[in-house]
Amino acid sequence: MKLYVVRHGQTEWNYENRVCGKTDVQLTDTGEKQAEELSKILHEKQINIIITSPLFRAVKTAEILSSAVSKDLVIDNRLIKQDYGVFEGINRDSENFKEAKRHFPIKLSRGESILQVAQRIFNLLDEIKEKYRNQNVLIVTHGGVCRVINAYFNEQTNEEFYHFHIGNCELKEYEFQWKKNF
Repeated sequence: MKLYVVRHGQTEWNYENRVCGKTDVQLTDTGEKQAEELSKILHEKQINIIITSPLFRAVKTAEILSSAVSKDLVIDNRLIKQDYGVFEGINRDSENFKEAKRHFPIKLSRGESILQVAQRIFNLLDEIKEKYRNQNVLIVTHGGVCRVINAYFNEQTNEEFYHFHIGNCELKEYEFQWKKNF
C-alpha cells in the first residue's frame, strides 16, 4: 500500500512569499499548469482514491489530478492547513513567525499549534491505513501538513522537521508498514 502526497499548485500568496493557512486563496495560472504537469506522471502510480483538503487551492489541484487518472475525489476537513492566527498573510521571512513556528506546543496567537495539526493528521493516516488497505492513496494538501505526514513516516529531529519543505505540486511517496504479530 502506497501513500502519495502532493502539495497544491502555486497560489498568489506562495508567489508573494506570504503565510497562507486557512485563507482560501486561488491557484495562479502557474499553479494550474503545475497540476497538469503532475497529472502526466500519475498514470503510472495506479492511484485508487484521491483525498484532499477542503481549501480551494487543494481542491482545484485535486480536480485536475482526478480528471487525469479518472479516480474519485474525497474531501477530508482534517487535511486543512494549519491556522496561523495573527500570522496569516504576513511575509514568511518574518522573524516573529519563524520563531513562533519553532515552539510546537504553542498555539500561534489565536491559531493552532503544530501538535494539534499532528494529532488530526496522524489520526487520519491511521484511518487511511486501515480503510484503504492494499490500495494506493493520493493526498492533496498543504506544505505544513506534508511536513507532518513526513514525520509520521520518518524519524527526525526538531530541526529536520522544521526545515522539511515540499514544493508546489511536488509528489512524495510513502509506504505503510504493518507490524507482524508473533
